[in-house]
Order: sequence, then C-alpha cells, then structure tokens
Amino acid sequence: MSRHSALASTLVGLSRALANALVSETIARKPGLLQSLDPRTKLVGLIGLVLAAALSHRISVILALWLGSVLLGLLSGVRLRIMATRVWLPVFLTRGTPVFTSPDGNLQITEQGITAAVLLMARVETAATLTTLLALSTPWMQLLKSLRAFGIPQEVVMMLNMTHRYIFVLAESASQMLESRTSRTVGVLDRRTQRGVIARSAGVLMGKSIEIGNDVYIAMHSRGFRGDAKLLSEFRLTSKDLVAIGGFLLVAILAIWMGRA
Repeated sequence: MSRHSALASTLVGLSRALANALVSETIARKPGLLQSLDPRTKLVGLIGLVLAAALSHRISVILALWLGSVLLGLLSGVRLRIMATRVWLPVFLTRGTPVFTSPDGNLQITEQGITAAVLLMARVETAATLTTLLALSTPWMQLLKSLRAFGIPQEVVMMLNMTHRYIFVLAESASQMLESRTSRTVGVLDRRTQRGVIARSAGVLMGKSIEIGNDVYIAMHSRGFRGDAKLLSEFRLTSKDLVAIGGFLLVAILAIWMGRA
C-alpha cells in the first residue's frame, strides 16, 4: 500500500474520528470539576462565557477568559494535548494567503490590522475551548436533555441526537468497506482508480444511510420514541450548581464590562 494512498488516508481519518468519540465519552464520565456540575449549569455558564468573549473588545480580557477556560479543562481532567490538537492547532494550521509588504509600498501591515487579527483569533480560540469543554465534560444524552430543558425545539434535539449517533455507524461501515476493498487489492492502485473506489463507496454508503434511516425511524417510532432524550437519572440543582451558575455569570458580566472598547 502506498504511503500516500487515498484509501489509507481515508481509513486513518475514519479510525481517528471513532477514536475521538470514544475519548470524549471517557472524559465525560471521569471525575472532575465540570463533570460534577448539573448539565444545565454547564450549558448556561459556558455559553455565557462564550458570549462574553464574543462581546469583549479588549485582548487582555479575552486572554484572561481563555486562560480561565484552560484552567477549567485541567481541573476537569482534559489534558493540554487534547485541547491543543482539537482546538488550538487547527486554527493556526488553517490555510490562507500569506501577509507581506509589497515592494511598491501599496500593501502594508498596520498595527490596527495586527490587533484586529489577534483579537479575532483570541475570540475564536476562547469560544472553541469553552464549547469543547462543554462537549467533553458532558455525556451527549445529558447535553441533549439540557437543551430541551431550555426550550430548544424537539425536532432540533432529535436531529442532533440522530446525527451524532449514526454518523459513527456510517463511519464504521465506510471503514469496513474500504478495509475490505484494500485487503482484496493486489499491488498499488493508481490515484485515479483509488478516487473511483472512494466515489463508488460513497454512493453505496449513501444508499445504506437512507436504508438505515428508514429502518431506525420505524423501529424507534414503534417503540414509543417521540424525540425527547430519556435518562434514568433526573437533573437536580444543588447548592454547588447555584454557586457555579452565579460564578459563571459574574465572570461573564465582568468580562463584558471590562472588555468595552
């Protein structure tokens, strides 16, 4: 198999996606600061901090929020390596046009431009870190039930539930299809043939997804499912949750006030 094989790259990507999902569920069930809070508390608090980062105009305030989010992650058992590979590095590795000064002097990098770029990047990093902490510290079904508790439409929650659950089923099916095709291949396929194999596999997978969707809908509807996330345990706000909500909102309000231009 070629080192740069398209089939191999696709298989690696699918395997990483499934592994990341397993890691997220493992972290959500570990003991930690955020894991000990009610899911509704985390939803309100972390989204409030995201809004504070978006509304602040001072880089120092946004960086303080970012450092706070990193500390929250560490106290919740989320290692720096996970935050770096999932949140921080993808922002810096985004492709774009290089910035330079033209020889004729018509194009110049200004202090205001650098400030705007750093401000935008700081906001993105802070918001992405906080939302990732919310997803990593909360089991998916608890997060969906929290959304319903705040009045998010049932149809939206159901679509999120089905998408999250069965995207991994389809990813595993695609991985098995490509792995089966690769194991039956003698020699190295040229790039055009590999692209053809992937395209045909995508078509088969689309047909499977439609079939699985219909079967799952009929099965769940016949068993009484109506779109709400059901859990054996009920949500209960404790004094710790109330203190956490107050702390989150206080920090968010202070950040917005201090971050005014």
